[in-house]
Amino acid sequence: MGNADLREQAGGLFPGGVSSPVRSFRAVPDEPVPIARAEGARLYDIEGREYIDYVAAYGPLILGHAHPAVVAAVGEAAAGGTAFGALSPGEVALGTRISEATGLERLRFVNSGTEATMTAIRLARAATGRDLVVKFEGCYHGHSDGLLVKAGSGVATLGLSDSAGVPESIAGSTAVLPYNDADALAQWFAAHAEETAAVIVEPVAGNMGVVPPEDAFMEALQTVPREHGALLINDEIITGFRLRYGLSGLLPEADIVCLGKVIGGGLPVGALGGRAELMSQLAPEGPVYQAGTLSGNPLVMAAGTATLDALRDGRPYQRAEELARYLQNGLNTAVRRSEADACVVRRGSLLSLFFHTEPPRDYAEALECDTATFARFHAAMLARGVMLAPSQYEAWFVSAAHTEADIDQTVRAAAEALREASPGPVASSGGP
Repeated sequence: MGNADLREQAGGLFPGGVSSPVRSFRAVPDEPVPIARAEGARLYDIEGREYIDYVAAYGPLILGHAHPAVVAAVGEAAAGGTAFGALSPGEVALGTRISEATGLERLRFVNSGTEATMTAIRLARAATGRDLVVKFEGCYHGHSDGLLVKAGSGVATLGLSDSAGVPESIAGSTAVLPYNDADALAQWFAAHAEETAAVIVEPVAGNMGVVPPEDAFMEALQTVPREHGALLINDEIITGFRLRYGLSGLLPEADIVCLGKVIGGGLPVGALGGRAELMSQLAPEGPVYQAGTLSGNPLVMAAGTATLDALRDGRPYQRAEELARYLQNGLNTAVRRSEADACVVRRGSLLSLFFHTEPPRDYAEALECDTATFARFHAAMLARGVMLAPSQYEAWFVSAAHTEADIDQTVRAAAEALREASPGPVASSGGP
């Protein structure tokens, strides 16, 4: 069976032929690549083609694919049973590691990042007795109804549905502000403080490409909600245990923290945590209901524990960041030599190549990127054996399993792909 055969079968089974929209390759001219197996920093499609992988399952695989310790831990756990529907030692083991690394007093394991943020918002509304939630343009917090919103007119507005099937009354309970705009946050609370339960934010935006926060914005997030009795929800689903062992450190005073991705070692997971007094409002201790049949699944807990144990000494972070910096430098050189209208932004092992002359500071600026040129670039990279997420607005994820040879091959491919995709005469590159 070839790639096309499998795509055809999938098209008859799944909407769009996929189980998640970003896998559909609708923003690029290629067809989805069915992956048969993966190892280290490499993917292999069902026809045997090999790709250097910068998708990394959209973030969790900081150790690379099929890390031996993780594979062994999952195998051992599976031999003892794949699900219990009961408390298990694995939950306590992983929960202890997370609590010790983050300072979170109490945790609740769930099955996805969407479940984590959805539950965090329910908890914040219960704790404050208020209904409105503030999010920021370009930050993605999962597909629960109240978070699939976009801004209307003006600087600070209530949300409009960004998806069919979301009632206006639900979308209207979320306000959408510009990312990195401390003044907009202050203005919102000056007008709506008594109605606002919480602010939810990615400390480093990763779903409009990598957009780092500005200092004034971070300071406002730490102070403004608290001054008005609202909670701060720190969405570290991408950044937690990805930028360093523990949380990113950018929002140390958050009331609720959401985690996912790395803490499951590549298996489905989410978690939320915070002060014991606040988290005790979750059932069965308190009145905020949340449940999940497979939450704390023993295979997931084993994979997460093995991953965190491998990360604890910090060396994988150092290695991944060194390689990401090496990749950033190589891409900057390729951009300059190709005279492409592009720039490179990096934070830790997260990286974006924006087809824009300056690094975006918010979603509006990210939308100015040349997505047509990105689509051509993506096709040219894929043809050269480099797998990128099929969207200008997804991050590149560098893992500790990549090598200098992988980076050199990627930079060579990018130099050719940039010339092929964007023949424009003006170049600018930058980024932290």
